[in-house]
Amino acid sequence: MEDAVFEMVKFNDKTYMMKNPKFDDIRPYYEDEIPAAMQRIANYKIFPLLASFVYPNEPIEEVRKRISSFKTVREFQHDTMWHVNEQIISRSITKFTGSGLEKLNPDKQYLFVSNHRDIMLDACLLQYYFVANGFETTEITFGANLMMNPVVIDVGKSNKMFKVERPGGDIKDFYRSSMHLSEYIRYTIKEKKQSVWIAQRNGRTKNGLDATDQGIIKMFCMSEPSDKVKALAELNIVPVSVSYEWESCDILKALELYESQYTRYTKKPGEDLNSIITGILQPKGRVHFELCEPISMAELSALEHQTKNEYHKSVAKIIDRRINTAYRLYPNNYIAHDLFYGNTKYRSMYTKAEYDAFIKHLSKLDKYDTCDIERLKDIFVGIYSNPVDNKFRE
Repeated sequence: MEDAVFEMVKFNDKTYMMKNPKFDDIRPYYEDEIPAAMQRIANYKIFPLLASFVYPNEPIEEVRKRISSFKTVREFQHDTMWHVNEQIISRSITKFTGSGLEKLNPDKQYLFVSNHRDIMLDACLLQYYFVANGFETTEITFGANLMMNPVVIDVGKSNKMFKVERPGGDIKDFYRSSMHLSEYIRYTIKEKKQSVWIAQRNGRTKNGLDATDQGIIKMFCMSEPSDKVKALAELNIVPVSVSYEWESCDILKALELYESQYTRYTKKPGEDLNSIITGILQPKGRVHFELCEPISMAELSALEHQTKNEYHKSVAKIIDRRINTAYRLYPNNYIAHDLFYGNTKYRSMYTKAEYDAFIKHLSKLDKYDTCDIERLKDIFVGIYSNPVDNKFRE
């Protein structure tokens, strides 16, 4: 990275070359910016509402003092963000599980490439899983469109989130933005010694078909153009498969897909915020995170003979196979598959009570009578059914 100006910074008793002004437009907060950010968070008008959710049994002024006292990212994450996740789990998740940490080296940095079902929770709950098991948290990609107001910016950038721009149709702007992101991810892993979380595609999976955008793989390679194998090998890619028993924002996703297919979908003001809040509050049943086997140098080297385009496609397929294979299917998925195909192939995988609960949830779509209800229900059922086909497709 040319013209880089680094400043040596101490972090967690280790010294890293961390500060680089080249990335000031997208990076999270530095440690020395945290105290001021905490003061701002504690004094926002919305603070009492946020505090009542995160610390429901503590007086507001005590919470304000608590937040104001934080001096480091670690303090904020291990206290406030820990409690955020605890509240989400206790209020909307019946069982939270994870597996695969034994595949990782705690002293190594990784690029976690995850399927993307919820705007906030996919990355947020993964950080909770890491902290609960003594692992360092990761930096997190966060769409520029979601940096909606100062409180979101302060909370996000204090939580290791960095901004991802989504430029419009100008090809030069798109290239510059992609290169900038690629350079920052490589810099974060190699120089800052921090892992990174990123979704496998731009935007959430709406239809239950998790698929890695090969453009994401191309972007990873842009900052090391001379050697495509080295470009990915030194990022230590780990696919992550997150599974929700009750799909996050399932009704909202079905309505969006319906509009996209049969009318005309236009994003409404406040839609992203509504999806964030719905994702947090909606009952999700069981939730599982599976850390898949890291992509090895041997796997990448075996693709060295391919053209760059073929290489990007092949790596995307490796990620897809790992995510789909690790995806945890629940009774809802099997029920939906039987409904979608009009058979009882998976009847042994669910009970009558589970079937009735799914049908009851499906009936919530009946109130959207400006839509073709049967088509809307087909879309909804497909959201749950498609992961079954994905998992068993080869």
